[in-house]
Amino acid sequence: MTDAAPTDRAVAPRAKRRPQPRPAPSLALALALAVAAMPACNAQRAPVDPPVTLPGAFSATGDDPVPDRWWTSFADPTLDALLEEALCGNFTLRVAWDRLDQARAVAARSGAPLWPSLDATFGAARSVTRAELPGDDDGEPAAATTYATDYALGLAATYEIDLWGRVRSTHDAARLDLSATRQDLQAAAITLAADIAATWFRLIEQRAQLDLVQKQIETNQKHLQVIALRFRSGQVGATDVLQQQQLVESTRGDRVLIESAVDVLEHQLAVLVGRTPGDLRLDVPPHLPQAPPFPQTGLPAEWIRRRPDVQAAEIRIRAADQRVAAAVADQFPRLSLTVDASTSAERLQYLFDNWMAGIAANLVAPLFDGGERRAEVRRTRAVVAEQLNAYGQVVLNSLQEVEDAIAQETRQAEYVASLQKQLDLSGKASNRTLENYTKGTADFVRYLTALLSHHQLQRNCLQARRDLVLFRIDLYRALAGGWDLPRPTQAAMRSQE
Repeated sequence: MTDAAPTDRAVAPRAKRRPQPRPAPSLALALALAVAAMPACNAQRAPVDPPVTLPGAFSATGDDPVPDRWWTSFADPTLDALLEEALCGNFTLRVAWDRLDQARAVAARSGAPLWPSLDATFGAARSVTRAELPGDDDGEPAAATTYATDYALGLAATYEIDLWGRVRSTHDAARLDLSATRQDLQAAAITLAADIAATWFRLIEQRAQLDLVQKQIETNQKHLQVIALRFRSGQVGATDVLQQQQLVESTRGDRVLIESAVDVLEHQLAVLVGRTPGDLRLDVPPHLPQAPPFPQTGLPAEWIRRRPDVQAAEIRIRAADQRVAAAVADQFPRLSLTVDASTSAERLQYLFDNWMAGIAANLVAPLFDGGERRAEVRRTRAVVAEQLNAYGQVVLNSLQEVEDAIAQETRQAEYVASLQKQLDLSGKASNRTLENYTKGTADFVRYLTALLSHHQLQRNCLQARRDLVLFRIDLYRALAGGWDLPRPTQAAMRSQE
């Protein structure tokens, strides 16, 4: 700092001090530049191989590659519109975007120490001094009041020279966390797409079940009229009429349950796209679509490089490894540079007349911390082992999802074909039994058994075809990679509200 200025400006003129020579920072700056130019010890590394043995190929494959937006394979415009709306309006996906913003901010904050920090200070002080003076000839005491103002301005820059890569490793770990969070966003979008597609096709199936049950009610009512006519003619007993009436009422009860399921599915779709339940009106097609041709599953070694959840697990291993490097480097000395300049004066126009600048280097070496830093190194290494095992489990689970979906779809296709044959035979048997019952050559129990079996097979066929489509969705979800996911704008979000 400069020498203190006199408090009485009128009496004491400003004393300009001789310019002081500035310290030459050439050595410290050269050291800083040399360290900054060193390549990072923890540069970008090659992908981590999974700790499991990958199969050479999946158990089945097709010829058609899986598109990024796999739901377009069903060629359903309503499903496409639902997905486009959900990618902007779904609140769970918005949460994933918010987490991505948080990770981006953390990465930026962790990289701040790679740059010098600069602080500025400015202050102003006002002082009042009152002094008693000797009295006059009458002996009356006198007093003098002096006012003084002092202004001060300072700049200080600090920079830690990253000798051992601690700061760089911490920043790289945060950047890898950001990449993993971005993969989490892609995985959330894939899950959302699968949930919406599955809910949509369940809704189509339930609407088809509703139409089927209504037809079954009409069929049962016609049979009831025939049985009632035979009862009035004395050909059958009252028990046959009562049982047929019970069958009609039972089918009406099934219709009520299906109507409830339709309402619930519509509410689920509304919430998935970001609307309130009951705010979604859809034109539901009467039939389920045919499953697209079996997709190309590809090679497992290539597949794990595009699946988002597998990539996120692999990236988190590398992030944990960077934190090990930071913990190891934290055991070594730290070197920081400080450059400051300050000035003070009684008037603003004289503020830069007297000033002083300095540069200092500070070396801090840990000597004893009770084993805290060594324990942190062990902890971070254990985290790497944990993430590696978690990575292996994610890979195994992903392989299981693909193989399960392949097996389920393959067997389900065979099951659907079998049910269709059973349905054809059941229809013929039901018609023949009804004819025999009408002629009086078959009893009511046989007729009722055949009718109930046929109706149940009709419903089972619808459910089986729905499950076949759902298994294809599971396969698409297991094979899907990420796609270009545009961020929902505020205007797009408001349009859904």
